[in-house]
Amino acid sequence: MNERSAAGSGWFAEVGLDDPESVREAIETGSAEAPRDWPALAVEAGVAADEDDYYGTLHEATLAATRAAVAERERADDRQLIHAVRAMDDAERVANELSERVAEWAGSLFGDVGTGVAGARAVAEREPTTPAEERAVSLARRVVDLDDERAAARAFVERTAPAVAPNLAALAGPVLAARLVALAGGLETLAKKPSGTVQLLGAEDALFAHLAGRAPSPKHGVIYVHEYVRGTHPDNRGSAARALAGKLAIAARIDHYAGDRRPELDAELADRIRTIRARTGDSLPGEDVEEGEDVGEVEDGTDGDDGDDDGGEDS
Repeated sequence: MNERSAAGSGWFAEVGLDDPESVREAIETGSAEAPRDWPALAVEAGVAADEDDYYGTLHEATLAATRAAVAERERADDRQLIHAVRAMDDAERVANELSERVAEWAGSLFGDVGTGVAGARAVAEREPTTPAEERAVSLARRVVDLDDERAAARAFVERTAPAVAPNLAALAGPVLAARLVALAGGLETLAKKPSGTVQLLGAEDALFAHLAGRAPSPKHGVIYVHEYVRGTHPDNRGSAARALAGKLAIAARIDHYAGDRRPELDAELADRIRTIRARTGDSLPGEDVEEGEDVGEVEDGTDGDDGDDDGGEDS
C-alpha cells in the first residue's frame, strides 16, 4: 500500500478489489504509515458494497498470497534437497525391511538365499515356476526398484547440495549437508541456528532424555557420521564435534546470506581437528591425499548415535 494511495481514498484505489492478483501483490509489497478505517474508505470509494464485502475479498486475496508464498517456498532448491534426502532415507529403510521378508519367504521356496538387498537382487533374477514363487520374486523386484530409487535420489542429492549450499556440502559432504538442512527445516533456518544446536541436530531424543534426568548429555547428533568426529579418539569426540559444528554453522550462514565458496573454512577446520587429534597422537585421515578431496561422512548407515560415546562430558 503505497503512501500516495493511502493518502487518497485507500490502498485499494489503484488496485481494484475485483482483481485478486493485484490485491495479493498489494498485500505482499505495500505499506502504510498508519492504520486507517479501510473498510469504510472502500465502501465510500465504491470498490466494496459493504464491510463484509471488503473483508471477504481481502480474505480471499490473503489466502491467495499465502498459497503463492508456500508454493514458491516449496519449489526452492533447499526444499527439493530436503525432499530428496528424505525420499532416499525412506527408500533405503523400506528396501531393507522388505529384503528381510524376501529372505524369509524366498528361503522357504528356493533353499539357500542371501540376506539384505543383495540377496533380494539374486532372488529377483530367478524365474518363478509356482504362484508362491511368483509373489516372492515379485517382492524381491520391488526391493530392487526401491534400492535403485535410493541410489538415484542419492545421486540427485550429491549433485544438488553443492549448488544449494557449497560451503556446507564441502565441509560435511553432500548427503550429511542435506540431512542437516532437512533436520533444521531449510537452509535459512539452519543458518540462524547457533553451533550448539547444529552439533545436536538429530539427537533430540537423547537431549530430551538428558533434560529429564534419564541420560547423560549427548555430544553430537548426525554429525557423528563425519569422519572428523567418528575418527577422533572417544575422549576428544566432544571437542571435535564442537569444532565441526562451529564451522558448519558458519558455512550455512555464508551459503544462505552470501552464497560464495570460502575454501579457507576447510583449511581452518582441518587445522583445528589436527590440533584436537594431536592430544592422543593421532593425525588426520588422508594427510597425503591431494587437496580438494572430500572428507565427507562415513558410510555406515548410522544415524549418529554412538553407543560408547553418546553421552557424558567432554574431556
